[in-house]
Amino acid sequence: MPHPPDIRRYLKHGTLPQLRALEASARLGSLTRAAAELHMSQATASVQIKKLSETVGLALFEQVGNRIRLTEAGQRVCAGCSELFRVLSDMERELTGMRGAATGPLRLAAPASARHFASRLLAAFAQRYPGVQVSLHVEERLGLLRRLAGNEDDLYMFVEPPEEREIVVQALVPNPLVVLACGEHALAPRKDIAFARLAEEPFLMREPGSGTRMIILRLFARHGIAPKIRMELASDDAIREAIAAGLGVSILPRHAPGLDPALTRLVCLDVEGFPLASHWHFVYPVGRRLAPVARAFMDFSRAEGKQLFRECLRGDQPCMVSPPETLSTCPVMNSASSLDRNTTAPAMSSGLPRRPIGIARR
Repeated sequence: MPHPPDIRRYLKHGTLPQLRALEASARLGSLTRAAAELHMSQATASVQIKKLSETVGLALFEQVGNRIRLTEAGQRVCAGCSELFRVLSDMERELTGMRGAATGPLRLAAPASARHFASRLLAAFAQRYPGVQVSLHVEERLGLLRRLAGNEDDLYMFVEPPEEREIVVQALVPNPLVVLACGEHALAPRKDIAFARLAEEPFLMREPGSGTRMIILRLFARHGIAPKIRMELASDDAIREAIAAGLGVSILPRHAPGLDPALTRLVCLDVEGFPLASHWHFVYPVGRRLAPVARAFMDFSRAEGKQLFRECLRGDQPCMVSPPETLSTCPVMNSASSLDRNTTAPAMSSGLPRRPIGIARR
């Protein structure tokens, strides 16, 4: 069996502060800015990096004009210290959990379409447990997948959990999908619209990779029809703007916290098979040991999520105005009571994978 590399040179007082100075300088591209961030003088930061370079036995930075740049050795050391800081952070979260379940940092990543609800959840949780330091990272789906692959957060929110990764999936609150059109659309007053008739309309679609887009394309595929995509847009808000402008129809979540009052004359079309059942989900990698604060947050969300979603809808959005003909078939889009009608989220699991989802791809 080969002997492990000798790391005794690194096991001495001061190495961690030196690594911290290296990481900040590399990230900010400036020793001055790194010193300011770390609340030390530039001279002190310079000495820290010089001592680390002496320990390594190689130059870690080179001067390029007015900026500093990592050497190849510096890149290796910086990558190693980033991994070391991550391990220490995970260890501290676990130790914090031993000191008290609802204390310590909690990191949640969510798509832009969930930012209002996610913010409300975190704020309510932090209010109940003042010892928790919460952070929210808002990304579109591809950004969420990158963060999930890098294990950068405690929990992730998805409408459509990724199938190509080994993950634990837990339903949170209903997120039913409906067909939206502008109030003047020809189909607005009609009842029981066939899906094939809907497919004849120009469609406004989220960008490739979007969870909502994946659900919609599967639906069209089940009907053996291809959507007539007029335009692809990068957010639900942009699609609602385009619908209001009469550019086409789309399938979007019925509930829209934070909707602009100018868009409240959109209507839900009465199409067969709608509303389409969907949920917001919590996701985390299989095998990840969740910190007690993350588990406490999931328990809190399971107990309080639906009520908080109602409050979010009531507080952030005016009532949706629909033609009288559609009110009986499509409850107003911010109707909190509609959360209780045939859209109850299944109970959260105990933390075991609910279904096998494949091997994670990096």
